Formats: sequence, C-alpha cells, structure tokens
Amino acid sequence: MLSGGEKARLILSKMTMEGGNILALDEPTNHLDLESIEVLNYGLSLFPNTLIFVSHDHRFIATLATRILEITETGIIDYPGTLEDYEELKASQKGR
Repeated sequence: MLSGGEKARLILSKMTMEGGNILALDEPTNHLDLESIEVLNYGLSLFPNTLIFVSHDHRFIATLATRILEITETGIIDYPGTLEDYEELKASQKGR
C-alpha cells in the first residue's frame, strides 16, 4: 500500500525514465514533501525534451520555466523567458 504522495513520486519517476519527447504535468508538486519537490525539480531540470506543466508553486515555476503561457479571456499570451522576466514585464505594463 502506497500513500498518495508515494504513488505520485512513483508515477513521476516512471514518466521521466521512459524518455518521451514531451512530458505534461498538472500540479506535480501537490502531495509531495519538500525533499521530494527538490528531487523532482532536479530531475526535471535534466529532462532534455519539452516539459509542459501547470503549477501554483512559485519556486517550482521559477526553477524550471523558460516560457510562460498566460491564458486570458481573450486568448493565450506567450511570454518567452523565465518567471522573473514575466513578472518584470507584467510590473512594467502595470506602471504604464
């Protein structure tokens, strides 16, 4: 019997080891402890292909994202760059 967090870690481990071209994750840090999140971050940083994820975990996004897609009522806005780049751009747009 595995706990929810253990099941999530097992599934994530299997997916990263299978070597697909795209890895899509929805809130991958939910149900993980801090140590597991750090290991996941490290493992995903080594993933050589496309990684698409949805997350509310600011640190997770900051360490992995190289492109931000913002979904709005009028469409999708593509921001190339890191979370820091995105936040700086949004702040500068607010100041206008």
